[in-house]
Amino acid sequence: MVYLLMAGVMGFFVWQQVLFETGPWPAPRVIAKSMLASLALLSVLGLRYPLQMLPLMLLETLWKTVAILLLILPAWLAHRMTPELQVLFNECIGIVGVYLVVPWRHVWARYVMHPAEAWRSRPGAAKGVS
Repeated sequence: MVYLLMAGVMGFFVWQQVLFETGPWPAPRVIAKSMLASLALLSVLGLRYPLQMLPLMLLETLWKTVAILLLILPAWLAHRMTPELQVLFNECIGIVGVYLVVPWRHVWARYVMHPAEAWRSRPGAAKGVS
């Protein structure tokens, strides 16, 4: 369901901006919109492979959480909210719902407790020699 929202809703708005808004964009906006458009496309794979694409959902969750905690919250507490930060907050606050559907036991078991993969294979490992 979350992948469908990421692909459909976010994809619709971001791709509409990327394809139809004209005029020069500042570099940070180009980077952000390109990343979000790519994220929306990759979310389609999450519909078919939900656990394999879980890092994608974690990326979405983490960047929005960081934006809220490290950018928006300090500005709000200091009474220095700008219209741009308000827009960013409105785009990020929906991430609270994602925290409810992420399979946290799987995240813990797979990414914390599971042994790490080797960076290189051992010599002869491909041939079945140990």
